[in-house]
Amino acid sequence: MAETKSVLDLATKPDETLALARITESAERFEDMCALMGKLVEKKHTANEALAVEERNMLSVAYKNVVGQRRASWRTLDNDLKTKNGKVELLKEYKKVVETELNEKCKEVLNLLDNHLLLNQKDRKALQEKEEYKEDEVETQVFYLKMSGDYYRYLAEFNETQETKDKAENAYTAALELASKLAPTHPTRLGLALNASVCHWEILKKPKEACSLAKKAFDDAIQKLDSLSDSTYKDSTLIMQLLRDNLTIWTTENEETGNDVTQKED
Repeated sequence: MAETKSVLDLATKPDETLALARITESAERFEDMCALMGKLVEKKHTANEALAVEERNMLSVAYKNVVGQRRASWRTLDNDLKTKNGKVELLKEYKKVVETELNEKCKEVLNLLDNHLLLNQKDRKALQEKEEYKEDEVETQVFYLKMSGDYYRYLAEFNETQETKDKAENAYTAALELASKLAPTHPTRLGLALNASVCHWEILKKPKEACSLAKKAFDDAIQKLDSLSDSTYKDSTLIMQLLRDNLTIWTTENEETGNDVTQKED
């Protein structure tokens, strides 16, 4: 019997790896897509090359799908445990299996970010202080810092240690500081504000800060709405709507009912 090849054995050059990653995305084989994009990140880093925007977005898509599926499973199991909908001991054991998978995938993408994509603190500070800079250079680092905050937030959903919460908050804070160099209507800046505010509400339990962050992002963007380009109008206005939806939930429904509600995120 012929030996079965790993998806990583099918592509040796960066252009082949990217082409195969596109194929796995089309086939919705997101586990394979994660492996390929991780390989591409490492190859690009070795060659001292930055990811192209498409490559960066594909990395995000791959892990978002793989981790998102497990997050949904975890929430279902957690709810079943709370309502005792099934054999409790079996639910607990299977929930641990899902948590292990979640932990591994989140740590996997966080390692890629820390070791290959994010600037170190010194270089990030220098970029923050630059008066003349390239917007795409800033936007790229904001994107990666947002990803870091997101995956620490996902870890904190089930691993509620103070260290995990602090890492999520620190990543979002660093991203927000750098994002001040982007236009208030920039989709990456708005998406960051959306997810950071959700972190403040759900993970850090700081409702006032969550509302303040979401409201400021929305209000700042509204004031610059006329300057939106056609290419980003749809993305920006969609995120603005999500910010407003969360503010409505946080300031009305949740206060009135005390029920848990699902927050909207980017």
